[in-house]
Amino acid sequence: DGIVININSNKIFGKLGVAGKSHRGARALKFPPEQAVTKVKDIQLQIGRTGAVTPVAFLEPVRIKGAIISRATLHNMDEIERLDVRVKDTVIVERAGDVIPQVVKVLKELRDEKQVSFKILQKCPVCKTKLIRRELEVVWRCPNIHCPGRQKNFFRHFASKQGFDIEELGPQTIEQLLSHNLVSTPDDLFKLTKKDLLSLERFGEKSACNLLESIRKSKGISLANFLFALGIPQVGVETASDLAQHFKNIKNLRKVSLEKLKNLPNIGEIGAESIVEWFKDPFHQKLIDNLLKQKVKILIFSFKPSGSELSGIYFVLTGTLSSYGREEAKKRIRLAGGKVVKSISSKIDYLVKGENPGETKLNKAREYSVKIIDEKQFLRLLSSSS
Repeated sequence: DGIVININSNKIFGKLGVAGKSHRGARALKFPPEQAVTKVKDIQLQIGRTGAVTPVAFLEPVRIKGAIISRATLHNMDEIERLDVRVKDTVIVERAGDVIPQVVKVLKELRDEKQVSFKILQKCPVCKTKLIRRELEVVWRCPNIHCPGRQKNFFRHFASKQGFDIEELGPQTIEQLLSHNLVSTPDDLFKLTKKDLLSLERFGEKSACNLLESIRKSKGISLANFLFALGIPQVGVETASDLAQHFKNIKNLRKVSLEKLKNLPNIGEIGAESIVEWFKDPFHQKLIDNLLKQKVKILIFSFKPSGSELSGIYFVLTGTLSSYGREEAKKRIRLAGGKVVKSISSKIDYLVKGENPGETKLNKAREYSVKIIDEKQFLRLLSSSS
């Protein structure tokens, strides 16, 4: 889907340095994405788990690269003003990175008198709390931590595979639990009873027992998954793993200083400030305390030191592994000191091939001379580093 251009002088490459996690001496160039023309039927606001308000364009359905697109992100109000997009406009839509639909241009020459300008609401469309916009930010936010829109997305994040991995807790069940006031914060999940669940629509004896068992099993969790589940702004899977590897336990992180975080190799200034601010909030401290009171056990793993065999080794996974699920395989690589990324590039050391692998990744691995290993070789590599 594109090419990577590298500076071929190691000296110049090193001098150029790094911006964030990206080397300045290497740049990816993508082929132009496929586009389509459609009309904007409506613009609505969606509330994310951090309270961020995202305007979304509802479109007349159009096919792009085999997918039917009926919605596209407009990112924020500044983007709406830049595009000057209005309801009933004719627009050009593409899938950014061949994945995320977005409006890239308004065909203003096709306008008539039917178009309607979109104005940002003063209040959250879900809980009606007054929206705020912080200094130097382009995003409007709902500051109400109890906003149902925020809560729904936060619970989905909390229960995801990278978080507590509660398999039986889907979006519809989360909505039911919130609407029936059975949960308001994540620790309430661990207080649910069979009687609570049987009062919900479509819940029988078996489905109630399955969910309760799934919740019970999730109580043993790695520190990296625990940190990701908390939904700390700027903390994704890799940052959560880096924090867990460095600080070892939640106690050390709860009292971390800004200076200490800034000195970590993969934590930028904005990320460091976000983490410190999050842990200083009494509500978040209480959230952690309440989870621990519900006998959530944060498992301590001994991370491999920088001299271990897999330290600095980059992996990409493709296909299905019979020994581990995808997330479990990623976790074991990280615990062994390795790194897991999504796409093939010249810096990848191994492509782990399971059943039904992706042809694109295989072809790219061959192109970049990345070593392709099967599941047995992968397991031997893990065992040799333990």
